[in-house]
Amino acid sequence: MQKIFRVMIIIAMLITAYLLILAWRDDYADAPAVDTAPETATSVGADIPSTSGAAGDIPVQTLPVGADAATTAPAKNAGLITVTTDRYDIKINPEGGDIVYAALKQYDATLDSDEPFVLLENNGNRVYVAQSGLIGQDGIDTAEGRATYSHAANNYVMEAGQQTLSVPLTYKKDGVTITKTFTFTQDKYPIDISYQIQNASTNAWQGQMFAQLKRDDSKDPGMSDKGALSMATYLGGAWGTPDDPYNKLKFKNFSDELSVTSDDGWVAIVQHYFVSAWTPENFTGKFFSRESGNDYFIGFNSQPVNVGPNKQATLNATLYAGPKVQSELKEVAVGLNQTVDYGLLWPISKILFAILDGIHKIIGNWGWSIIVLTILVKFALMWFSNKSYYSMAKMRAIAPRLATLKEEHGDDRMKMSQEMMAIYKEEKVNPMAGCLPILMQMPIFLALYWVLVESVELRHAPWILWIQDLSAMDPWFILPLLMGASMFIQQQLNPQPADPMQAKVMKFLPIIFTAFMLFFPAGLVLYWTVNNLFSMTHQYIVNKKVEEEQKHRTVRVLD
Repeated sequence: MQKIFRVMIIIAMLITAYLLILAWRDDYADAPAVDTAPETATSVGADIPSTSGAAGDIPVQTLPVGADAATTAPAKNAGLITVTTDRYDIKINPEGGDIVYAALKQYDATLDSDEPFVLLENNGNRVYVAQSGLIGQDGIDTAEGRATYSHAANNYVMEAGQQTLSVPLTYKKDGVTITKTFTFTQDKYPIDISYQIQNASTNAWQGQMFAQLKRDDSKDPGMSDKGALSMATYLGGAWGTPDDPYNKLKFKNFSDELSVTSDDGWVAIVQHYFVSAWTPENFTGKFFSRESGNDYFIGFNSQPVNVGPNKQATLNATLYAGPKVQSELKEVAVGLNQTVDYGLLWPISKILFAILDGIHKIIGNWGWSIIVLTILVKFALMWFSNKSYYSMAKMRAIAPRLATLKEEHGDDRMKMSQEMMAIYKEEKVNPMAGCLPILMQMPIFLALYWVLVESVELRHAPWILWIQDLSAMDPWFILPLLMGASMFIQQQLNPQPADPMQAKVMKFLPIIFTAFMLFFPAGLVLYWTVNNLFSMTHQYIVNKKVEEEQKHRTVRVLD
């Protein structure tokens, strides 16, 4: 029984490491290779999605036509339009009205950097932009060229106390005025994009709105300060509808045409800690994905919209380009919060994060919050741990008697087994009970790993001294070494295997797990180290208690 017990512990610990590696491989190992060649321009035609749907599928709201909006001369040579809010630094290209740059002011690019994290950009390093436009029969964006909008100003700034900031762009052609308006809200990441189509001509206007994300195959910038040996995280597409809330779509599968229709869904590109997503507002969108050269597109088209003479209609969509904060994503679209992907153990991960977040709101430091969480988990499992350690202490105490049995009945396995079972029954020992702490800790360990990897709240979160980012590996490897030392000491408190080969394997386990932990997030290693220290203390106390019981029992027998 003792051999089985030892083997199960070894298997449980190795399975944990294997599951982490397997989860990483399945989701992330086949991410597209980085293209280090100089950027090549993509033709405009490649950016324009194909039209779809039958005319008149969606009722169009009609309103009286007002006076034509005031316009300025086209601004082809005026450069990009800059927008500054409390959360964004944005650049909009008047040609197409696409967002070609988005810096998140509340997140630094790397640890201790003064530069904001850049999510969207269009340069030699990366092509990652949010595009939208009008296509179809009378669409203003075609394979020959994108619409060039007029705009009243080149710079827009959200002033202190200002609740919203609107950036209107205008395009006129053949009596039709199209106003594309970006609306930014204070302290919010979602950006409202609306197309108001005013038809002052004598002919009906027909077209479709499209919204899409375009990204090349460059690497995830969110991993730039995580170290060369850190595990990659998911980089690729995702989409969801109320009936099917969350689906991943790897870049390599973009060419397998996504074809889903929904009036309340979303499409996104997901990377470490950050996500960009489009969702239609009050119209049915047909989701699509495609690949063109080194570029990947995911988005949606509206059904064709008819705007009669002297009528107007408005199409709206929402763009989210920011951190994967679950509470904010949940408000944008159903299932978008699941881009914070905790894997198969997501129920446990969500509970752990909720507890961790609640502790952090009181303490204000994520490192100390992890320590408090560890203590709470230990108390929650105290009853099981106590039973296990008591059984292990008894096994340690009766080890000499078992050794004597082996000498007396070494050749008679049946007799030896019977005698061992009699001793177990007499001492009320369950050799399998020692597996409980390890087996119960494994799901928590795995779930906490994904919490630390996926939760943007822990990005660049410091603890003390040299640990300035709990989501990255310990730069000085101090915590992994402490974890290995604590594991070794705890091992000495356990009954040693009778089998010499098992004893050697057990001695190597602290070394093996220390090597694994060198490149794990420091927060996870902190959890495991504190867990080991508390387990070691608990087991030491139980061992002493059992030793005292054995002494008193021996005295009573002698009397």
